[in-house]
Amino acid sequence: MENASTQGSLNVGPNAIPSVSSSPNPVRSQSQPGDSGRFLRLDAARRSSASRALRVALIRQQFRLDGGGERIVAQMAQVLQNHGHEVTLIARKWSGASGTVLRCNPPKWTRVQREKRFAEEAIEIARRKKFDLVQSHERIPGCQVYRAGDGVHAHWLQQRSRTLSNWRRTLLMRNSYHRYVMDAERRMFEHPELRAVICNARMIADEIAERFDIAPSKLNVIYNGVDVDRFHPELKSHRQQIRERYQINLDAPLAVFVGSGWERKGLGVLLRSMKHVPAMNLLVVGRDKAQRRFEKQAGELGVAERVRFAGVQSDVAPFYGAADLFVLPTLYDPFPNAVLEAMASGLPVLTTNSCGGAEFIQDDVSGFVRDALDVDGWIDALQTSYDREQNEQRGREARRIVEPHTTDAMQQQLTSLYERLLQEA
Repeated sequence: MENASTQGSLNVGPNAIPSVSSSPNPVRSQSQPGDSGRFLRLDAARRSSASRALRVALIRQQFRLDGGGERIVAQMAQVLQNHGHEVTLIARKWSGASGTVLRCNPPKWTRVQREKRFAEEAIEIARRKKFDLVQSHERIPGCQVYRAGDGVHAHWLQQRSRTLSNWRRTLLMRNSYHRYVMDAERRMFEHPELRAVICNARMIADEIAERFDIAPSKLNVIYNGVDVDRFHPELKSHRQQIRERYQINLDAPLAVFVGSGWERKGLGVLLRSMKHVPAMNLLVVGRDKAQRRFEKQAGELGVAERVRFAGVQSDVAPFYGAADLFVLPTLYDPFPNAVLEAMASGLPVLTTNSCGGAEFIQDDVSGFVRDALDVDGWIDALQTSYDREQNEQRGREARRIVEPHTTDAMQQQLTSLYERLLQEA
C-alpha cells in the first residue's frame, strides 16, 4: 500500500529545536576569531555534498509536525536537505509535511501487527525504491541508521516491573507486544545493515552496548537541545501573571511538572512526597487519560489545594518562568526536552538516575538526582529546594550547563555523521 505525493522539499518547519553534544558540559560556545573559517569549511562541505545529491528515506510511523519526536525527524531532514540531498518520508499517517511522502499503511488488528507489518512493509518500500540511506525512528531491522529516541525496551520493562506485584510482573514480561518489541530491537541492533545509531543520551548508548552485540563505533551520542533564546531566565517576567491565574502566592515555593504519561513520569511518587513537604506547591502542565485518578490521589493525600492541573498549553515557556524548580521523578526517560527547556529557563532540575537528562545535573549544584521510587529522597530534595536564593544559584548553574546545546551545535554534529555515512554510500 504505497502512495507517493511530491510537492518539493519536505517542509520541516521553523520550530524544531533539538541540539547536540558528545559531552554534557562542553566549553560554552562563543564567537571566536577563527569562526569565519569554520563556517567557510561548513559551506564548502555543503556545496561538496550537494554536488553528489543522494536519496535518503526517513521512516516514522506517524508524523505530526507539532510532536516532539517529529520535530527531531524534521531537524534531521533539514540538515540533509541543506546539503542538497533528496529526503523522502515513509509514514503510515502524517500531517504538516509537504514534499515527498510514501504512505505505508498495511492493515492492523493488534499492537503487534501494527508494529510488525509497518516495519516489514516500510523496509520493503525503502529497498524497492533503492534509497542511498535509510534512517528509521521505529524499531525496524534492516535500516542503516536508527535514532534510539525511545531507549531500550527491556530497560524500560525492568523499571516498570519495580512497581508491580510478582504476578503482574510475570504477565508484563510474557506480554506478546513487549516480547515482539524486544526481539525487533535485538534483530535491528545486531543486523549487518545497521551502520549508525543516534542516541540522545549516554545512558542509552551504554544500555545498547550492554545488551546487544553491536560495535561501539556505531553508537553516536547526540543530545537533544533547546532554543536558549526562547527558554531563558527572563521568563520570570511571567511569574506574577501565571501565579495569579492559578491562585498561587507569589512567594510560595512552586515546582513545575511538564509532560504526559504521568504514571511513567512519576507523578504519583511526586504527590506522595508532597504530603510531607507542606510548603511546596505543584503546577502540572500537560494531560493524561488518567488525570482524574491523579486528582483523586491528590485529594486523598491532602495535597489537592497545593496542586494545580493546568492542562495542555500552546506555550509552556511562561510556566517555567512562574516556577522555582522543575521536577520529573520518571521511571524511565531517554532524554525529555522539558529537562533542557527548564534548565535553559534558569530552573534547577530534580530528576532520576533512569533519565538521560541526569547526565546534565550535578547534585545540589544544578539540581538533584534520586531513584525514581525513593520517596524519602524526593522529600529531602523538595525540602532542600525551599530556599529561593539557593534555588536561583542552582538555576544559574543549570543555565550555564545547557547554553552550549544549541541548534547550530546539533547541526554540526549531524552534518559530520551524515557526511561520513553518505560518503560511504
